[in-house]
Amino acid sequence: MVQINMGAREITLKVVYYGPALSGKTTNLQQLHQLLDPASRGKMVTLDTTDDRTLYFDFLPIQFGAGKGVSVKLKLFTVPGQVMHKSTRKVVLAGADAVAFIADSQRASASANAYSWRDMEANLRANNIDFDTIPKVVQFNKRDLPDIKPLNEIRESWGEIPTFPAVAMKGEGVLETFRELLRRMVRHLDAKHQFSTNFGVSEEEFLNGVFKHVARSDAKAAG
Repeated sequence: MVQINMGAREITLKVVYYGPALSGKTTNLQQLHQLLDPASRGKMVTLDTTDDRTLYFDFLPIQFGAGKGVSVKLKLFTVPGQVMHKSTRKVVLAGADAVAFIADSQRASASANAYSWRDMEANLRANNIDFDTIPKVVQFNKRDLPDIKPLNEIRESWGEIPTFPAVAMKGEGVLETFRELLRRMVRHLDAKHQFSTNFGVSEEEFLNGVFKHVARSDAKAAG
């Protein structure tokens, strides 16, 4: 969970990209890594398994207002999607502050998406994380492929959970997904830890502080 050091005025937050195998989790993280200013991100680390992998990188401390002296570090992870890596997914989810669920838009992937969603819920609960309140968004990736589920059908099925269409390989929908996830995470932190009161950073200041480190043309698209 969120690590808050009031003395040093430092906050560390963990974001996890979850979903079935080959849905585009890795692609999302790779796209984000490429879009970020190299000075404000850590090295991409790949933890390989025999047939899948976990990716991880730090979004290095973002400073908010010289007077306030607040720094925030984001840690971004993917989980391996293959069914046999359930124990790894559980470990990666430990301490998560927000989750982006990356689904495959193809109708043939509906059962894999459903299995992975239930798996995510079980692993969050196993880590004593409240599945109902943790900030989360759903991205329906691979919108450029044939036989995909229509967006109106998707939105009707998922109700209040925000859903985003994407073609992650082309960078489409990647920043929109990330921005909304961060927005929900900040609101959750504010409700739980009085984030804006204790640190003097509003939701918009936080988002602007993050996205000023993203390539301008792409950041504008996500705004």
